[in-house]
Amino acid sequence: MDLFEYQGKQFFASYGMPVSPGEAVTTVHDAVAAAERLGTPVMVKAQVHTGGRGKAGGVKFAADIDAVRTHASNILGLDIRGHVVENLWIEKASDIAEEYYASFTLDRSAKQHLGMLSAEGGVEIEAVAEQNPDAIAKIWVNPVDGLTEDQCRRWVLAANLNPDVTEQAVELLRKLYEAYTAGDADLVEINPLIVTPEGRLHVLDAKVTLDGNAGFRHDLAPFDATQPRDGREAAAHSKGLQYVGLEGSVGVIANGAGLAMSTVDAVNQAGGRPANFLDIGGGANADVMAGALEVINNDPDVRSIFINIFGGITRGDEVANGIIQAMDRVDIRSPIVIRLDGTNAVVGWSMLDPYLSDRLVLVPTMVEAAEQAVALAQGSAP
Repeated sequence: MDLFEYQGKQFFASYGMPVSPGEAVTTVHDAVAAAERLGTPVMVKAQVHTGGRGKAGGVKFAADIDAVRTHASNILGLDIRGHVVENLWIEKASDIAEEYYASFTLDRSAKQHLGMLSAEGGVEIEAVAEQNPDAIAKIWVNPVDGLTEDQCRRWVLAANLNPDVTEQAVELLRKLYEAYTAGDADLVEINPLIVTPEGRLHVLDAKVTLDGNAGFRHDLAPFDATQPRDGREAAAHSKGLQYVGLEGSVGVIANGAGLAMSTVDAVNQAGGRPANFLDIGGGANADVMAGALEVINNDPDVRSIFINIFGGITRGDEVANGIIQAMDRVDIRSPIVIRLDGTNAVVGWSMLDPYLSDRLVLVPTMVEAAEQAVALAQGSAP
C-alpha cells in the first residue's frame, strides 16, 4: 500500500519526526486558500504514486499567491508516468543547507532489515548507487535485537554526514526505524532529509509503503481510500478479492498468490496475454467464486476465463460447488477452462461433469489448460 507524500509525512510525524506544515487539496481555489493560511513562499507538489515528479514539472516553488495559482493550474491534470495528478500538497517552503538520503526496507535474502544512509541526497538513490556506491552506508538490523543507539551512531559516522548533526541524525533514524517496524511498513524513505541553515534536520520528502495485511493492527482506511485502482480493481477490492488488472484477454482465477503468478506465466508461455491476476485464497465458495467471475466477466477485453485450483486445505468438491452456483448467479460471456487438482479433486470432477460443454471445459494439467484458454481467447480452439 503506497502512500502519497503528504500521507507519508503524516505517518512520520506520528512518530515524532520533524515535517513541514502543509495542506492536501484537489482544486486551484483550495490551493490558493491553503497558501494564504500557510503564508508564502510555499511548494506546490503533485501527489502521485510514482517518482520523477520534479523532472515532469510536478514540483514548483511559489513565491507568492499568483505563482501558487499558476502552478496549481498547470500541475492538476498533469500526466506523470501514466499517473494523472488529482491531488496537490501545498507545503511551507524550506531553506536547504545540505541534503541526505535515509531509508529502511527488508533484505529478504539476509532475513534482516536493511538501512541505507547517504550524504548525497536529493537525487534518485539508484543513480548514487551506480555512480558512487561508496557514498551509501548500509546497515543490517536483526529484527529481534532492533536498532541500538550505538549501532545507529556508527552507521551515521560511516555515512560521513555533517558532524554537527550526528546526534540529531541518530535520534531521527531511530524514530524512522520505529516507524518502519511498529508501523508495519515495507519501505520508509526520506529523500531528501535536509539540514536547514540553522543546523536542524528536517524531513522534506516521504516515501512510505505499508503492509496492507497489517490492517488489523492499524487504521489503514484513510490510506486505502486513496489507492489508485481502475474500475476492475475497485470492483474486486469491494468484494475483498486480491486482484491486479492487466491488459490481456485471458481472465485468470487461482487460489494462492504463487499459483496465480504461475498461472499468469503459463498463459504467457502458451502465447496468450493474461487479463488479470486474481487470487481467491483458500475460500472458493459460491460467493467468492461468483464475485471473481463477475469481476472478470465485466472486463470487455476478456475472451476466455482460466480457473486454476490446486486444493490443499481447499477441497475440490467445494470448489466445484462454488463454480456451479456462481454460473447460476452470473451470466458468463466467455468460455471457461478449469483445471482442478488436489484434495477431493475427483469428487469435484464428477460434480462438474454434467455441466461440461464447449463453454465449460475441464482440463487435467495447468499447461494444457493454459493452452486451451489461450486458444479459446484467440478463437482458434477446436
